[in-house]
Amino acid sequence: MARPRSDDKHKAIIDAATRVIVAQGLSAPTATIAREAGISNGSLFTYFETKVDLLNQLFFELKAGMAAAALLVGPSLVSESLARAMELRRPNVPLRAATWALIAANCVIFLFQLSLSPSELDLFLDRYALIPARYFDAGGFDSAMSATDYLPFVSNMFLHGGWLHLILNMWTLWLFGRAVEDQLGSLPYLAFYFACGLLASITHAAFNPTSTVPALGASGAIAGVLGCYLRLFPFSRIVVMVPILFLPLFFEVPGIVFAGLWFLMQVLQATAEWFAPFAGGGVAWWAHIGGFIAGVIFAGLLLPPRRRDWPRDADRGIPGFVLSGTA
Repeated sequence: MARPRSDDKHKAIIDAATRVIVAQGLSAPTATIAREAGISNGSLFTYFETKVDLLNQLFFELKAGMAAAALLVGPSLVSESLARAMELRRPNVPLRAATWALIAANCVIFLFQLSLSPSELDLFLDRYALIPARYFDAGGFDSAMSATDYLPFVSNMFLHGGWLHLILNMWTLWLFGRAVEDQLGSLPYLAFYFACGLLASITHAAFNPTSTVPALGASGAIAGVLGCYLRLFPFSRIVVMVPILFLPLFFEVPGIVFAGLWFLMQVLQATAEWFAPFAGGGVAWWAHIGGFIAGVIFAGLLLPPRRRDWPRDADRGIPGFVLSGTA
């Protein structure tokens, strides 16, 4: 039998929501509101079905309070109070410095690539892109290697093969990386990013041991960010575009569906490339798969386990997309 609702707890939630939203904005996580109210996150959702319901109730409470204040003290004093409230500065919003730093580093290195002559670029990629055969096929390369010879397992994630490659990767990182960094913190997020990129490189090399084609791109590490996003915001609504002939059609899908379909496509493409080499168009599918799986696993290790009464509401922070569309 459900426990009766307490008017005191209801009021505590409304008061806590007011304070938290003033400090963090409408994107404030429900977990923070519940903690401020002194209740569990699951208990909050016994009073409000979703975060939207809580915000609607808060609006009506504030509207009723302002109306009552206007009747008691007169409109002039209410206007003065509102003017004073508008002067209050909003606390600093996290800059997601790590995500922006990664985007900047990738862009700067790509511009450096563009400045190189074709012969210089070939030497540069031979040194810093990942060539699996160098590590698994001793007949093609010198097998006597120092620790620095393994640098390409990390450095390749800052290299790109063209403008479209760079733009798509950085756009995806910007969309999903900010939300993940907001939850993990900047330094743990950076460690997480590099760990996913490293495991993506190892996966690619393990499944393509004789390849002499330089592998490059941040997509393996970004796949890890996507996997972590799946664990953090499985029910967030993501807007996707599907081009039908010349008409772009837009759909909203849950994050778990988007990530699941994306991962399935990587597996299918990687499997097809196994049976028909070069069918994958030079894309490092196994790097995507390895990075994504690493992101899902690391997310479970870095974040505390959810309660059994984890809310039905999708929000746990500041996701790249919200219920009404893109953020």
